[in-house]
Amino acid sequence: MTGTHLTHSDEDTHAVAHHLAAQLVPGDVVLLSGDLGAGKTPFVRGLAAGLGIDPDQVTSPTFTLVHEYRDGRLTLYHADLYRLDKAATADLGLEELGVSDGVLAIEWPERLAHSLPGALHVEIEIVDETTRRITIGPRPDP
Repeated sequence: MTGTHLTHSDEDTHAVAHHLAAQLVPGDVVLLSGDLGAGKTPFVRGLAAGLGIDPDQVTSPTFTLVHEYRDGRLTLYHADLYRLDKAATADLGLEELGVSDGVLAIEWPERLAHSLPGALHVEIEIVDETTRRITIGPRPDP
C-alpha cells in the first residue's frame, strides 16, 4: 500500500485509507502529516471503516488528545498532537497505546518528542480545493 495516491474527494481519501486498514495488524502506528484542512481526520475515518468501525463515530481529538474506538476487528486509537509542543508529548505514553490490541493513528507527528520505530508515515498534501496527494511509506528520518 506504499506509494502515492491522488484523491479528488473525501470518499476517495476514505477508500485509500480503507485499503490500508485491511493490511494493518495489532501494534501498527500510522503517522499522519499535512497542513490544516488537508484531510487527516477524513483519512482516519477511512481507517476506521476499514477496521469495521463506524466512521461517523470518528471526530478530531484536538481537545481530548486521544479517542478510542473498539467496535472493529482492531481497536483504533486516534491522537491529535496539534495543540502540544514537543516537550509536552514526551510523557504521553503514546507508544504504549495499540501495542497489543490495536492501531494507533497520530495526527501532527512532527510534534512527537521521540521517534516511533517502524511507524508508517502518511503525508497528505493539498493540491487544489478537492485534490489531495497522499504518500504512504516508512517515516522519513528527521
